Amino acid sequence: MTLYTQSDRNTRLTWLYISGFLIFVIGVGYIFAGAMRNSAILYGAVIFSVAMSFGSYWWSDKIVLAMSGAKEVTHDNGREIYHLVENLCITAGLPVPKIYIIEDTAPNAFATGRDPQHGVICLTTGILQKLEKVELEGVIAHELSHIGNRDILLSTVVVVLVGFVTLLADWFRHFAFRGRRSDNEGGGQAIFVILAIVLSILAPIAATLMQLAISRKREFLADSSGALLTRYPEGLARALEKISGDQEPLEAANRATAHLFIVNPFKGKKMAKMFMTHPPIEERVAALRGLDIS
Repeated sequence: MTLYTQSDRNTRLTWLYISGFLIFVIGVGYIFAGAMRNSAILYGAVIFSVAMSFGSYWWSDKIVLAMSGAKEVTHDNGREIYHLVENLCITAGLPVPKIYIIEDTAPNAFATGRDPQHGVICLTTGILQKLEKVELEGVIAHELSHIGNRDILLSTVVVVLVGFVTLLADWFRHFAFRGRRSDNEGGGQAIFVILAIVLSILAPIAATLMQLAISRKREFLADSSGALLTRYPEGLARALEKISGDQEPLEAANRATAHLFIVNPFKGKKMAKMFMTHPPIEERVAALRGLDIS
């Protein structure tokens, strides 16, 4: 499998996940609306999720940068890193994103911004100090791929939808039976109620698992796209090994932003694969070293 076919396959699978997620959210709203005998719940679910996704899309980059304590780097005060990013952008056909630095000795990086015209790449001082140039190029190419693939839009929408499904499920469990009269319920209505109760418990878990699956798929896509950009998969593979092997905790990271970083910033915490925000490093490195760039 070449880089081109791998990238195309990952893109198709990711859009399949997104479509399934949207259908899932609408389905949850439909079941809850049927159980509560109120179609406004379904309409409200769709409108609110779209509105929240739109708002997060416009403001998420500013929120994330403020939470991380990042400071902007310009051509004047960071020429070396600016030129490195600029050269890769020329190759990728992307506008040069804003570059931010986090004062933290733990090596890591992430990208944000609502589209390529408003892209942001954020690097820690640790990654600038600890990686060789070809490795740093691989990391930057990976983050530029996130921007070029518009992953920020997808991840923002999915995060909002997960939160909304959780809130909707909590709301249903709290208000479902207030003022209800069971003697007015027919067989069909009872089925709706039973389904809604089950969904109120399982839907948040299922939504979170779908979010994590999409996040992992985007990492694989950005790895392959970044390797295609530099034409040197080994650089990114070595960078991933160094970043994951570094034991310094990233103080600027938190649960809300962890999925953005190129490597999970919470070192040493083992968990089941399905609950991981990132694919295992071993799988990512193996995939990179198995790619054919010819």
